[in-house]
Amino acid sequence: MMDDTPIMPVQPVQISVDRELLTRLDADPEVKARGRSAFIRDALHAYLRARDRIRIDEQIRAAYGGRRDATLREIENLIDSQAWPKK
Repeated sequence: MMDDTPIMPVQPVQISVDRELLTRLDADPEVKARGRSAFIRDALHAYLRARDRIRIDEQIRAAYGGRRDATLREIENLIDSQAWPKK
């Protein structure tokens, strides 16, 4: 994964990981090529994006939950007018 975030000042952070996890991390080809810090930064970005996506999905479900029938009625004409390819 390539880090596409702009270059910004970094803050050193000390973390503790168990020996087995560190061994697995250091054996990863991407970690070997880019270094631990870059790999962990990308992993943290990916985690936070995934968590944001989950939060957004929950908000969408809350906003539209229970409206299945009403929403389907709203788009029914649009669905019926679609030109589907013939097989």
